[in-house]
Amino acid sequence: MEKEFKAIYGQAMSIVTHKPSQYAKNITLRYPMKSTFKGDKIRICLDNFTGKEGVVFDSITIGRVISGRDLDSTSIVDITFNGSKGLHLDVGEQCYSDPLDFKVHEQETIAISFYLKEFTHLRCGVYTQGPLSSGYFGEGDFSHAGIMDHASSMKTPWVFFLSEVAVLTEPEYKVITCYGDSITSQDWPDYLQKLMWENNKKVSVVRKAVSGTRILRQYSCVQYEAYGLKGDYRFGHEMHVAGSDTLIILQGINDIIHPVGVEKNEFRPWQDLPSSQELIEGLRKYVKHAKSLGMKVYIGTLIPIEGWRTYAYFRENLRNEVNEWIRTTDEIDGVIDFDKDICDGHKMQDAFDSGDHLHPSDEGYVQMAKTAYNKMSME
Repeated sequence: MEKEFKAIYGQAMSIVTHKPSQYAKNITLRYPMKSTFKGDKIRICLDNFTGKEGVVFDSITIGRVISGRDLDSTSIVDITFNGSKGLHLDVGEQCYSDPLDFKVHEQETIAISFYLKEFTHLRCGVYTQGPLSSGYFGEGDFSHAGIMDHASSMKTPWVFFLSEVAVLTEPEYKVITCYGDSITSQDWPDYLQKLMWENNKKVSVVRKAVSGTRILRQYSCVQYEAYGLKGDYRFGHEMHVAGSDTLIILQGINDIIHPVGVEKNEFRPWQDLPSSQELIEGLRKYVKHAKSLGMKVYIGTLIPIEGWRTYAYFRENLRNEVNEWIRTTDEIDGVIDFDKDICDGHKMQDAFDSGDHLHPSDEGYVQMAKTAYNKMSME
């Protein structure tokens, strides 16, 4: 079988939190990533999916990481788009680079850097969290510099514009896409990737998750617009991950916990609260779309919410009804029962609770990764 491009890295691109100061100038963004695969060529995707203005990338490069943000300066190579070393992305546009001859080794850490010389509207990106998820920004042009001066640069959890990095590699390597909300934009996909590495699995785990997102609704106000696009707009855009034939979905809890009535919050009316059947139909749309792309689809059960500030019995019923469908439907390839493995009765086990009774602790995310890994390794 012929080699093909397969993603070693990916992020959702969504609406960045609106701030009075939203522009950056004369900065370099650098994003390190460890490659699961070996390959002969590399290709990246830059994306302005939710941008309000065009973006000019003055230079885009790749290099081999020595440590943290610092690269071997002799390894730095320009990445081109249609033969050009720079790129202009219009509003809503995404663009794949020219394939670049750049040999990548298994478990090697590389980094993508790009320099934004003029004022740039930073409105397309995603907040990430986890042991493998961070980037750096620095004042000035470090796109061709090995050492990123530590006095004028720092770590950032925000990934802007970089939605995918893929290498040309062998068919034996596999890619899993994890789709969801804040629980998936946080740590468990990173821990799942680490488990794959520790057990010598030739599998890359790509995260496509945005905090606050819902399946059926989205906000039209500045206060909550960073909670992102609803599934109808977002899902299809994020499913084109190079080489991915497996999808894990974990979403729906925000549809259940957000509505509180306009008397409490004018942007969270009761009519936004779905029935369990509406949520199930939303998940079915995801499954149908993914299946049309030839993907195997796994759905994770919604984890406990008892103790969360909007917890109520009717929300618990909704969660349980959706979970019952996930556990019993024959429309998917398998269920990943996160709820069962981190639950204690109707709530999260204390050791697995971050303290807000919605998001797991670090130990909880490790357990979620084990749950997903055990299911994947049995297939």
